[in-house]
Amino acid sequence: MAKTEIRVGGLGGQGVILCASIIGKCASIYEGKHATLIQAFGPEARGSACSAQVTVSEDEIGYPYVKNPDILVLMSQDAYTQFIPQLKPGGLVLYEEELVSIDGKLPKGAKAVGIPATRFAEELGRRLVLNIVMVGFFAGATNLVSWESVEKAVKSSVPKGTEDLNLKALKKGYDYGKEQAGN
Repeated sequence: MAKTEIRVGGLGGQGVILCASIIGKCASIYEGKHATLIQAFGPEARGSACSAQVTVSEDEIGYPYVKNPDILVLMSQDAYTQFIPQLKPGGLVLYEEELVSIDGKLPKGAKAVGIPATRFAEELGRRLVLNIVMVGFFAGATNLVSWESVEKAVKSSVPKGTEDLNLKALKKGYDYGKEQAGN
């Protein structure tokens, strides 16, 4: 497996950092790959720009920063506007389709796949699990990590007592990702 560079972007309060952390944890701890995580957020916590960079590889990673991601996971329009110019040609955009509008500025050969993650989270009873829906969507659409690994990573990353809700959110996103990507 070649190195895969991922950028997760959204707003503070959407769980962007946890989303990226779970992807990295899944790859490194539960699948034995190498992974790095870099996070950035504005001075205000909620509502400001927030992003994280994850690199996953079979080999050691010498440079942890993501300049031209293979995959973008986007949960806000501002994140789309900021990060779409950096996407590699032929890259993949996974986005919250009710919060992000794809405007045709995708690099050559890039593919965009959306999910109504906020609505799915609300249907499950907690808007806060939007990020876990997106983790499942990522896993299902990319096949970069296995279901078993991502399930373990979520269980070990969410607050005690919320595991069942988060696993339902994960499964909802995962199944939708598999369906949309034809996996």
